[in-house]
Order: sequence, then structure tokens, then C-alpha cells
Amino acid sequence: MTTTDDSTTDAPADTDRTVPAVQVFRVYIEAPAERVWAAITSPEFSNRYGYGGDVEYDLSPGGDYRNLTTAQMKEMGMGDVAVTGRVLEVDPPRRLVQTWVAAWHGEETTLTWDLEEYPGPLTGLTLTHDCTGAPASARDVSGAGDPAQGGGGWPWVLAGIKTLLETGRPMVGSGA
Repeated sequence: MTTTDDSTTDAPADTDRTVPAVQVFRVYIEAPAERVWAAITSPEFSNRYGYGGDVEYDLSPGGDYRNLTTAQMKEMGMGDVAVTGRVLEVDPPRRLVQTWVAAWHGEETTLTWDLEEYPGPLTGLTLTHDCTGAPASARDVSGAGDPAQGGGGWPWVLAGIKTLLETGRPMVGSGA
């Protein structure tokens, strides 16, 4: 599910679509919050969902964040790091706020991960990506494109986390 604010980002003529500047995605995962937190913040999990690649976090305010590229990304001409950022706020395993800068756009955005654990265990994961002033990033993360071509955005990544944690295997086409 995606909820958005009222502001939008105009798409270039070749895509003919408009996306919101602030995008909110929510998914429920049958796993404890600590395990969902580990999936978000550790390379043990990060290279097995979404687009793959190890994550490196210094989980302290002001700490660095890096999402490293996969061998396939390097074959496409990317460098060693796909996304960089800084940790702004951290409250494990409930909340992580960070900046997020994709190497291919260079637009600084803000990413907020909120986790709420319910009995079961069941965790509600809300991902808010504020792409205000970053129209290219907003289009990329919206998930309106073909996942096989890199267009799955956050819906693709969240589906991959959910599948991995609930089944123990990567989602088809997901991960490194």
C-alpha cells in the first residue's frame, strides 16, 4: 500500500507519469521486529532481497551508510557503492532515519524505517521516503516500473524482505 502527500514530481516526457515527492509504503511481516531490523541493517540479509548488495551501517547519529553494488551492477558500469547516506536517528529495533543518495542521481533524500511489533510475532514495517526536491529519485523508488529492469522500487525491496523472512529464501529475481 502506498500513501502520498499532495505534492508531486513531474516526470520527464518519456515516462509520462507523475509521482509523489513523499512516498509511504507499509507491509506486515511474520517475524519479530529484531529480525526485520537485522534484515534492514545487516549484510547477512541485504544481499538476499531487493537489488542485493551488502549494506554497511554505523548505527549511531551521524554514522555512515553505504549500500555496496553487486557483481551484476558493476558489469553494468556502476562503481563499488550504489547508495550512500548518514544515520540521522536510530532506535533499534523501532526506528531508523537516514539520508539516502543514489549514486546515479546524486539527490539527497530522507528515508525513515518505522517498525511496530504485534503479537504473533508480526511486525508492521512502514517505509517513508521523502524525495522532496529529488524528482529522479522519486520516480525510481515509486515502483511503477518493471522489476526485471530495475524499476520495482521500494515495493520490490519490501516484498523481498517479507519473502526472505517468512520463507527463508529470496523472492524470485531478488537479491545478488
